[in-house]
Amino acid sequence: MTHPDASWTAVCAVQEIAPDTGVCALVGGQHVAVFRVQDRLFAIGNVDPKSGASVLARGLVGSLGERIVVASPLYKQHFDLATGECLEDPGHSVPAYAAKIEDGRVWVAA
Repeated sequence: MTHPDASWTAVCAVQEIAPDTGVCALVGGQHVAVFRVQDRLFAIGNVDPKSGASVLARGLVGSLGERIVVASPLYKQHFDLATGECLEDPGHSVPAYAAKIEDGRVWVAA
C-alpha cells in the first residue's frame, strides 16, 4: 500500500509489532528493520554490515545510557535506533529511515 505521498510505504498494523521488538520489511527495495519501543517507532537498515545477513530486526532491544539500541544477533554490536550508528564501530553504521503511525498502520519512508 502506498501513501498519497509516494515516498511512504505501509509496513503492517502497529499492533502486529510486539512492544520492544522489531519486524523486517521490504521498503523501496531495501531491507528495513522496524522497531516499536514504548510509544515510538524506529526504522533502520536490516542488513548487519559485518556479516551481510538481513537480521537486525531479530536483535535484542535495550538502552545504553540515553540511547535506544538493538544488538545484532550475530556479532552483538549495538546500533542506535534513532540514527543507525554502530556504537562499537561507526564505520559499520546502517541507514536510518523515517517511520510513523497513521490510521493504525506503520509507515516507513525509504
